[in-house]
Amino acid sequence: MTLNTKLPLDSPLLYSKLRYKNILAEKTLKELHPKAIEFFNQKKLNPGKIREHAARLLTSGALAGSLLLTSPKMDSLKMPALSSVVCVRPEDLQKTVSAQLKAILPAKTETLSEEKERQISQLLFNAYGITAVAKLGDTRLNYVYGFMGAEQHLPRFPGDSVSFHDDYQKSGITPGLGAWGYFAPSKQALTPDLIDNEKYYVAVQTLYLSDWVARFKYLSDFYKYRKVVVVNPENGKTIVCDIADSGPAWWTGKHFGGSPEVMAYLGLNVGMQKGKVILYFLDDSENNVSLGPLEYKQSLNQQS
Repeated sequence: MTLNTKLPLDSPLLYSKLRYKNILAEKTLKELHPKAIEFFNQKKLNPGKIREHAARLLTSGALAGSLLLTSPKMDSLKMPALSSVVCVRPEDLQKTVSAQLKAILPAKTETLSEEKERQISQLLFNAYGITAVAKLGDTRLNYVYGFMGAEQHLPRFPGDSVSFHDDYQKSGITPGLGAWGYFAPSKQALTPDLIDNEKYYVAVQTLYLSDWVARFKYLSDFYKYRKVVVVNPENGKTIVCDIADSGPAWWTGKHFGGSPEVMAYLGLNVGMQKGKVILYFLDDSENNVSLGPLEYKQSLNQQS
């Protein structure tokens, strides 16, 4: 009898090693071939995504070829632009994401198995090409599937008022500060990035983490403006947010809070102003994904 000595595949470890190799390769390219990097920048190409660009072109070619071969009237066929072949309409993408999420998620909010968490990560990668994970390093939230409720605007600088916010002024502004204080020391110091930090913020229950007190310094720095991906399983709408506040309290029956803009985009700013969401960390160490609705960015990226 022979023993099976093959070890199980450690996907997270393999991914981290490949990501590390990719970072080293990009660093070496920048050091040894700066002119090549300049060329890529001019062409708006990411060296690490050359294969993705090539794949899109090949896919477009294959689709176009199949249309030609199956068309009975080849001479009158008008070929669509490559961008229209590859581009996915946001509403179609949302329907697909929603249907696949509903097939994975249980009816009631509960702790998900590791397998279901991996399936959701794979779904988000397939749909948007992003790396969204329930656990980042050794850190995770108590919940990734739960209820999100409406929050008010947060004060961004001393003297800020709801009248200074462009949208959803009826939501009001909190009397106190967010978990990490003001976003800027003054109105003049409020940059577009900081405006987005408040505009697309979410609140998570950091105070209920079992290691919050023991690892306070590390976790406080880790969660401050940490990017997350929030998905409404009912409609498939997906948005990139940042963590800028702590809460809600457990007795509210909610696990997360969303800014007026976040709740409006997800379609949760009606009725009881709460609903089920998936909230995952976004692994975006190179800051390639900006805050805001993800579907529209994806359809535009697929045209580039």
